[in-house]
Amino acid sequence: MSGVFSPNPNDPRVIRTRQLIVNAFLMHLNKKDFYSITIRDITEKATINRATFYAHFADKYELLESVLSFAFEQYVLNKVNAQAPLTEVTVKQLITSLCNYHDSSNQCIKKYESVAPIFEENIKTQLEQLILQIITRETDQAERKTLANAATMLSWSIYGLTYRWNLEGRQESPAELAERVAPLIMGGAGLLN
Repeated sequence: MSGVFSPNPNDPRVIRTRQLIVNAFLMHLNKKDFYSITIRDITEKATINRATFYAHFADKYELLESVLSFAFEQYVLNKVNAQAPLTEVTVKQLITSLCNYHDSSNQCIKKYESVAPIFEENIKTQLEQLILQIITRETDQAERKTLANAATMLSWSIYGLTYRWNLEGRQESPAELAERVAPLIMGGAGLLN
């Protein structure tokens, strides 16, 4: 948390206040472009003062990052076993989870295009960290750089695939997309098999 003091994250009042801030932010994000939302807009809707906002978040960018991280955790991290090896099944889970993440974001945020570049960076970073965690569990230091590059390629590929699926109107189900594409991804990532 940011600000002058760090509120106790387990205090019910803190939890409620953070939720008010997030709800107000999402309400505005459904009506306005992200860049036109002000802290004042958020604080007025959340019925809090600016100092309270800044006790929880440094700015609206940190607030957005928090919202994105929470959503990524709900839609991806909780659906994929980070302790399992990287297999075709794991790749299918990642594809399906990211499709669901995009779909949910479209439904929750009407002005999705205004935050799409921030979403992209956030998702690729978190996805890359997850894939790297999966593939580097039992490797020596010499292989880590190669595996880090592989994690970057895989995360960007999976993100790009699911982003395109979303952009083109979700012509097939996430499961169908995953079933069709996972073998291609795994074939291209032959060093991981």
